[in-house]
Amino acid sequence: MTVKTLEELINDGVDGRYVLVRSDLNVPLDNGTVADDGRIRASIPTLQKLVEHGAKVIVMAHLGRPKGTPDEKYSLQPAADRLDELAPFPVEFAADVVGESAHALAGSLAAGSVLVLQNIRFDPRETSKNDDERLALARELAGLTGDNGAYVDDAFGAVHRKHASVYDIAEILPAYEGDLVHTEVEVLKRLTENPEQPYVVVLGGSKVSDKLAVIENLMERADYLLVGGGMVFTFLAAQGYNVGASLLESDQIEKVKGYLSRAKEVGCEFVLPTDIVVADKFAADADVDVVPADAMESSRFGASGIGLDIGPDSAAAFAEKIGSGRTIFWNGPMGVFEFDAFANGTRTVAQALKDSSGFSVVGGGDSASAVRKLGFSDSDFGHISTGGGASLEYLEGKKLPGLTVLNQ
Repeated sequence: MTVKTLEELINDGVDGRYVLVRSDLNVPLDNGTVADDGRIRASIPTLQKLVEHGAKVIVMAHLGRPKGTPDEKYSLQPAADRLDELAPFPVEFAADVVGESAHALAGSLAAGSVLVLQNIRFDPRETSKNDDERLALARELAGLTGDNGAYVDDAFGAVHRKHASVYDIAEILPAYEGDLVHTEVEVLKRLTENPEQPYVVVLGGSKVSDKLAVIENLMERADYLLVGGGMVFTFLAAQGYNVGASLLESDQIEKVKGYLSRAKEVGCEFVLPTDIVVADKFAADADVDVVPADAMESSRFGASGIGLDIGPDSAAAFAEKIGSGRTIFWNGPMGVFEFDAFANGTRTVAQALKDSSGFSVVGGGDSASAVRKLGFSDSDFGHISTGGGASLEYLEGKKLPGLTVLNQ
């Protein structure tokens, strides 16, 4: 079967009809205030289309990882309030998932309005490994929509989860693909099926173990694999270099050696930093030194030095490679961008993507937060993913439950 689109649902008619939408409102909070509203903004177009055609929209979403019980610090209220500020349609908020508040507000919801339910993960059945428990929650959610409800999945960031609001609900209600999910899938297809060459992949972040499967799957497609962030120290250690007190996954060194060897066979060039910004401590006010990547112990901090960013020469070399790309995918910051002293690598990579004439994709999660924190606009790039882990699993070649169920 082919996936049914949002346009098909609208053409079928939604005026006065309840539509249950799984959105991605999993945004970072700072003292109860939304710190990055990128995902909220990205959720609005699908909701707007439904509202404009008279639907009664009920939004399900999660925030953080509560333990299956209500926890005020994970309340969706701040995200719902921000949605209400940004959106041109009215937004109400239910104090529970499928309780009295949800039923009362859903029952009185006017056509062309949006109701956001409380954090779906406050109900332990959402993430249960027990199929019957998840299905029971899905049925209660469907019960909010009356006799003619529909379901739209617009939360690409959750499609890798076999959860009640992502998977089971799509087996109960007529299910459709939201525009955001559709766009994400089309972009990821461009990265995996027939990318325009040269294809440059930039990977960063803290742990190489998080990116191993992505490296393995993209190595045969990419022309260049640029590696920075905390994960680079495992690559440097695999080359026999001393990395001081930097983040190191010793148990992955042999696997990385294998990748470095195999890359030559498949025609993919690993590009590693030639210089590193080393600090005496992990702090914004740390003392820093820039040293060769193959001689980190030469820093004035000796064996206690911590690598926290790629150096300026490496950043310039990375930018040059990015500039040559027709397709560029970036996931993971080059250093601890939250501290100004270690933000140059990430800023330089972001600027290179902005300046590139190729198709540029910024992976979700920390990469998306980094570019916004550093003053870049979403429009500076070909696409900023909302996916995070879901994007990586797609790039690994995995089947994602939330997409699979839409094809059934």
